[in-house]
Amino acid sequence: AERLFRAQGFGATTVRQIAAEAGVSAGTVMSVGDKDALLVAIFDGWIDAVHRARTGDDGTAPAPMSADVAVDAIMALFEPFIRYFAGDEELSREYAAIIVRGAHESAIFRNLALSLITEIAEALARAGLGGVDSGRAARVVHYAYLGILMTVSHGTIQEPDAVDQLREVVGFVVTHEGGEE
Repeated sequence: AERLFRAQGFGATTVRQIAAEAGVSAGTVMSVGDKDALLVAIFDGWIDAVHRARTGDDGTAPAPMSADVAVDAIMALFEPFIRYFAGDEELSREYAAIIVRGAHESAIFRNLALSLITEIAEALARAGLGGVDSGRAARVVHYAYLGILMTVSHGTIQEPDAVDQLREVVGFVVTHEGGEE
């Protein structure tokens, strides 16, 4: 499905073509899901693989870090995803539309979201933001990231600008502690 989606476009690809390419029946493909579900599975599989490859606890206590290092660490979490979304705007736009419609769940709004927010909060705490502030700030950064992904998938901004804009948001959050409640 991914190869066909990329070669001829999501809209032009049929379930019958996917089945023929895979050497199975259309019913077998549909038992996995419709085209929308297949596209979500493709994106989520890639997103999950990148996330799993990046995570790993070496058992050492995390050291404090400067604001600049924290910004770099947080950006390292997001840059592969921004690049992936920018790499094929049509598929990214289709994926975003499917997610917005709410018919299919996605990893970026479930487990991965919680994991990313935790990782961001940890980096922010290491940069000096307090516990509650680091959690709130992590959610702000995560929501900015999602907005930027949607903007990239729309084609409104290109990858370098998306990375720069997210870096700007992260830098602002890292250097501006929360105000009075």
